[in-house]
Amino acid sequence: MDQVDAEKRSAIMRSVHSKNTKPEVALRSALHAKGYRFRLHAKDLPGRPDVVFRKRKACIFVHGCFWHRHGCSKTTSPKSNAAFWNSKFEANVARDARSIELLMQSGWRVLVIWECGISRKGISDECISHVTEWLGGAETFSEYPPTTGIVRPAASSHEPME
Repeated sequence: MDQVDAEKRSAIMRSVHSKNTKPEVALRSALHAKGYRFRLHAKDLPGRPDVVFRKRKACIFVHGCFWHRHGCSKTTSPKSNAAFWNSKFEANVARDARSIELLMQSGWRVLVIWECGISRKGISDECISHVTEWLGGAETFSEYPPTTGIVRPAASSHEPME
């Protein structure tokens, strides 16, 4: 049973945005402070990556753990209307996998930053270090922090993350 009434739950869900989330803005601010320049939400690329480095042919998705099913403690599942939510989550994961696969087939490098990897206080040195090392390297796919407990459909055909 839901802890809040239907009207309050509806207001909460309406407040969830897909662009310019706090974790995304924190990552962009940290990258900009390090001197990186990028484009946002490229409409011409599969999945509309959150941060795009065209010259490097690299892009970053900042995923919410709940919506994209990271497998961490934030990956909870609603108890009411479970069939609807499970279907929605499965569709999100499948869409993410398709987008990543299409990007990589087109020669793009993809990094997924999970919401739990960015604290409420901002982006950690470890996270920004991972991003900058990945940008300077040749690894085609990476994620921070690594997925826990869920096998990613797209990850099986890519290099393992170190």
